[in-house]
Amino acid sequence: MTLQECYEKMGANYDEVKRHLIKEERIQKILLLFLKDPSYDSLQAAMASGDRDTAFRAAHTLKGISLNLGLTFLQQSSSALSEALRNDPPAENAQSLYEALIPDYERVASAIRQFQSELG
Repeated sequence: MTLQECYEKMGANYDEVKRHLIKEERIQKILLLFLKDPSYDSLQAAMASGDRDTAFRAAHTLKGISLNLGLTFLQQSSSALSEALRNDPPAENAQSLYEALIPDYERVASAIRQFQSELG
């Protein structure tokens, strides 16, 4: 699988990220670091425990990472969640926005894992 095919599998815009990060080697390096970022795990734990502050920071971080990697759909879902969590108490739809973010994240992580496994 090529990097561009990985982006296609995710449903992300490879051309957009290529304009932003220029070199394919840079895109690949940052994309592979995505799986090591603790934001999603932190978000899961914070949502389970009701820790709004930590959940907000984690969602906001995911939004930034997704924006930089051209993962528009994940950027949009993490942005919506971070806005819902911005105030105390959080918006009533925060839990449903979190649940909507999960398949977006999993789609990205799954495609990256497959890409990584085919690198050798």
